[in-house]
Amino acid sequence: VQLQASGGGLVQPGGSLRLSCAASGSIFSINVLGWYRQAPGKQRELVARITDITSGGSPNYADSVKGRFIISRDNDKNTVFLQMNSLQSDDTAVYYCYAWARQSILRPWSDWWGQGTQVTVSS
Repeated sequence: VQLQASGGGLVQPGGSLRLSCAASGSIFSINVLGWYRQAPGKQRELVARITDITSGGSPNYADSVKGRFIISRDNDKNTVFLQMNSLQSDDTAVYYCYAWARQSILRPWSDWWGQGTQVTVSS
């Protein structure tokens, strides 16, 4: 499973960005899609995740982004989006796309990671 993220960049405080991540390759099923981020000198942390509709389809957010970020997914295109509004300097980090997926009915569920996209919030 390959995850290709896009949409990062430089934005001023208070601005918005939309990240996209498309999964491709040998995919049987994707249960969870999400975004993590890692700022310089800090551990990687969960930003938001969303389960497949068969598991409820509910989104979960880190407290720091609740009310500002919105995660969504397009199951037909195996794509997850992260709409980021009211961005703050603390949101500056490399954002990584994540999937909990399996490649076939005979393969186990596994973690899959994208290459990361830089988001910088600065005036």
